[in-house]
Amino acid sequence: MALVHRVLANRVAILTINNPPVNVLSAALRGALAEHFAAALADDSVEAVVLAASGKVFVAGADISEFGTPSRLPSLSRLLTTIEESGKPVVAAINGAALGGGLELSLACHARVVAPEAQMGLPEVKLGLIPGAGGTQRLPRLIGVIPGFAMMLSGDAVGAERALDLGIADESAGDDLIATASSLALRLADTGAWRKSSLRGDKLRDEDRATFEASAAEALKRDARSRNVPALVEAVRAVFEQPFEVALSIERGHFEALVADPASKALRHVFFAERQAGRVPGIGKEVTARPIAKAAVIGAGTMGGGIAMCFAQAGIPVTLIEVKAEALEAGMARIRANYETSVKRGSLSAEAMAQRLALILPAVGLEAAADADIVVEAAFEDISVKAEIFGALDSVTKPGTILATNTSYLDVDAIAAFTSRPQDVVGLHFFSPANVMRLLEVVRGAKTAPDVLVTSLDLGRKLGKLPVVVGVCYGFVGNRMLAKRTQAAERLLLAGALPHEVDQAVTDFGFRMGPFAMFDLAGLDIGWRARKASGGKAPVADALAEQGRFGQKTGRGFYLYPEGARAGVRDPETEALIVSMSQAAGITRRSFSTEEILARLLYPMVNEGAKILGEGIAARSGDIDLIWVNGYSWPAFTGGPMYWAEGQGLNRIVTELERMAARTSDESLQPAPLLKSLAENGGTFSPREAA
Repeated sequence: MALVHRVLANRVAILTINNPPVNVLSAALRGALAEHFAAALADDSVEAVVLAASGKVFVAGADISEFGTPSRLPSLSRLLTTIEESGKPVVAAINGAALGGGLELSLACHARVVAPEAQMGLPEVKLGLIPGAGGTQRLPRLIGVIPGFAMMLSGDAVGAERALDLGIADESAGDDLIATASSLALRLADTGAWRKSSLRGDKLRDEDRATFEASAAEALKRDARSRNVPALVEAVRAVFEQPFEVALSIERGHFEALVADPASKALRHVFFAERQAGRVPGIGKEVTARPIAKAAVIGAGTMGGGIAMCFAQAGIPVTLIEVKAEALEAGMARIRANYETSVKRGSLSAEAMAQRLALILPAVGLEAAADADIVVEAAFEDISVKAEIFGALDSVTKPGTILATNTSYLDVDAIAAFTSRPQDVVGLHFFSPANVMRLLEVVRGAKTAPDVLVTSLDLGRKLGKLPVVVGVCYGFVGNRMLAKRTQAAERLLLAGALPHEVDQAVTDFGFRMGPFAMFDLAGLDIGWRARKASGGKAPVADALAEQGRFGQKTGRGFYLYPEGARAGVRDPETEALIVSMSQAAGITRRSFSTEEILARLLYPMVNEGAKILGEGIAARSGDIDLIWVNGYSWPAFTGGPMYWAEGQGLNRIVTELERMAARTSDESLQPAPLLKSLAENGGTFSPREAA
């Protein structure tokens, strides 16, 4: 299969990239492009060149699997210089996503024409990198330093209309993208208005320097731990201070250093894990999704309302159902208030708010779900409640309707058994707040039909979520592992640590919040009541809850919250309670280093993750990493718990777990068979940076 097709049409050489599925700029493709460019430039009958691509993507970027490997010629930078310095005008015809190296390729061309579905962006910052093939230099010179820096700092892509407004794109395509690009290319050839002297525009202004420096200072403060943000700042600063060629070398130096940085490697692991998450073992491309035109959500509480907002945001009509009108009215008022807050912040227009509210139809009674293609139950976390709802839905809804439960812990197979159609039942575990959090655990029951699973994944993506398939067990993946951390955190308190010491170790590691601050935020009463119902125990948290110390909502929990403060301060009474409980248990308290605290908290989580993999609850270790990065704020620059564990050394973790199990007499801390096997044989949970 030819990676590049070249045809001559009316004095224009049209070079079409054909490197499916997403036209990554592999070494082979770079070589083919260089060869065809050389041929086009040597052909006297060619006056201009159009660079196009087959498929739905222009170029998705560089071949990340080549990062950190010996360079293979031609380099992308060399190829782009060849295009830029071409003796004939080159126009990029952008039919879809032009991301990373794909956008850098188009920036080296002398003009860009975009189809309506085009997306253009430099997402390298999300991989712990910066653009490395001239993006930090060509984009600011083309559209201005301020918008260029902002675009690279966010890593977000812009659509065709915005690209035209910014000046990244020169023209929008008519009915024929190639014809529009060819026409522009010939005009450039006829007028000569494409020479290198005018290629990068006139958007560099000395007066932008102060604004840039202020934006850079804010970005450095916000991402104080990152290494790529300082590199991006220095590379863009070179736009003001250095000649183009020198600035390119500065960019390249930073890029190469970041490629070798452990944080970037971890982020690339997360990137590849995301690509693989949609691939479900045993389900092929022949399985198609069921159509979802209407949805229903049962329960208008915080979670149910947030889920309804997800459907409305995706443009899917949704019926929000409650058993009492008062609860329904309160739920709709909460939704409206959330939207109004977004409007005040400027993140949502009043018109968009009205459109979304119009898509949410409030209704009393399960009969309102009769015409829904999918029903998501978000009622109280009680199996008897679920039984009543799903039993009723079985008769109310039409054949083929997907019946989903938002349960966080309960057995999806048991819930499916309350219906006569377990094949239509699936778990859709949204994370709170549902309209904000990206993660969606898709729980595959024993009898869940393949097309129901495919529909759930497809729907999750339409709702703007990252869907990850998991199996049925108590707590699935995320909450099952979280329970181990919670248990370990309680043991640390009784052994000698104080809440602020544990939380500090966790936030220093990279989490946004420590476990005890998180408990206070969620409300200690919630976990307390759940434990009383299930027979579980958390001695310190239970003792606090019994005193009515529920956290932020009562002003007292593990911490004090004076005058409604959101951030807690140390509470002498809580600390005295913890010390007295240690004494009552006959425990001699001692101090712990940060390293010890993290080992005691995180190694049991890794062990539980290994059990989850061994049981087939998760298909890949990368799926576990995605769940924790996107649902529980595990720092992405460490790659997630399973990736991080490999960097710690699996032998080290096994040895420490054995010590923990002996010290606590808790056999559940004994190393999982998979973990022990990998440690003994020098294995890893999954291949790293595998495409």
